[in-house]
Amino acid sequence: MTVAFRPRPSVVRRDSGIYAYERALARRGLTPIAGVDEAGRGACAGPLVVAAVILRKEINGLGDSKLLSAPVRERLYERIVDTAHVGVVVIPPGEIDARGLHKCNVSGMRRAVARLSCDPGYILTDGFPVPGLPAPSLAVWKGDQVAACVAAASIVAKVTRDRLMVALDDDYPLYGFAEHKGYVTPQHRLALGAHGPCPHHRYSFVTVAREMGENEMGAGVA
Repeated sequence: MTVAFRPRPSVVRRDSGIYAYERALARRGLTPIAGVDEAGRGACAGPLVVAAVILRKEINGLGDSKLLSAPVRERLYERIVDTAHVGVVVIPPGEIDARGLHKCNVSGMRRAVARLSCDPGYILTDGFPVPGLPAPSLAVWKGDQVAACVAAASIVAKVTRDRLMVALDDDYPLYGFAEHKGYVTPQHRLALGAHGPCPHHRYSFVTVAREMGENEMGAGVA
């Protein structure tokens, strides 16, 4: 009787360093490895930006983009785009309103992977599984903190989006986009209350919808 060989599963300790997932997958020939992450999911203005990254060399200092200072993110971004395969998708607020945030996020991850200049052998996604990817994949909880390629994707996505929001601030200076990047802050709420939403707000989000409703009620009373 022939018994099918099944390789033993790898156990990756979350304290084994940020390259532990990549090394474990590489030992099984599952390369190249792409990491996928997004920026702007919780914002009520501006685009959702999704990035996919295949690292071609190890880069020191990678980590969750939200926990890094802006200058460090910028330096790491330059190193990543200079040495890695990168795919980026920018999803505008109108598409988010029309299709829904999660659907846009999932499709954005697929599209970012499709824009990579080489085909991945395995894909790590941050937080939740993504069906329809072109290679085997694994959703990693807090992947941007424990998997180097996901951390790199989070940095690319955040720096790309931050730059877009700073540029948007030039056109809409009343909202303070350069400071809060479209997230809900006291400053942003005050600006929404005073000026209403601009074309780059996400009208389907409750914070924006509430301000739109209040502004329309005020206009009706007047």
